[in-house]
Amino acid sequence: MLHLDFSFLDWEFLRNWVSKGFLFSVQLTLTAMIGGILLGTLLALMRLSGKRWLEAPAAIYVDTLRSVPLVMVILWFYLLIPNLVRPYGIELGSERSALITFTLFEATYYSEIMRAGIQSVSRGQVFAGYAMGMSYRQTMQLVVLPQAFRNMLPVLLTQTIVLFQDTSLVYAINAYDLLKGFESAGKNINRPVETYLLAALVYLVICFSLSMLVRRLQKKIAIIR
Repeated sequence: MLHLDFSFLDWEFLRNWVSKGFLFSVQLTLTAMIGGILLGTLLALMRLSGKRWLEAPAAIYVDTLRSVPLVMVILWFYLLIPNLVRPYGIELGSERSALITFTLFEATYYSEIMRAGIQSVSRGQVFAGYAMGMSYRQTMQLVVLPQAFRNMLPVLLTQTIVLFQDTSLVYAINAYDLLKGFESAGKNINRPVETYLLAALVYLVICFSLSMLVRRLQKKIAIIR
């Protein structure tokens, strides 16, 4: 019969084994979110440019990565790319590899969100920008993108919550994230079941709290509209 014992829980346990992994998970989430939104916005603009030579590579990039499981992309990048850049004196550890991989992968999802946000802005406002003498870049920068970001902000943040959950997949390349911290603690004190249950509880509390904040933000945006 399974016997659970949580008597090992104390502040020293959390600080020594989990804090480092938690900080990396947060760093990975924020880096992939910021980089993913920037690259995703660029990809969205390329797909909406009306120019085939810009649309095609952006569509291939987005559709290809979205069709492959994230864990496979993580493994491919970690196993293949370091061998290609090592002759140039560049070393990619598991953490740096995860930062790059997540940014490139999440950009495909953020690009689709931003593309929908841009298309949600009335074409009349775009034509109004042109009528005022604005260029395409100025119209996008000053008129369309600010509204698109506001319209899609709840969805962008929801995707970021999913991104935080997905950071646990760096476990596949032995990066020290939040889940790895709990696993290491479980091995050290020989209580793996309890530490995995505690890890699930921590992910649940963090993601549920963030979801509630996103819901409140969505209501405020709806009121502003």
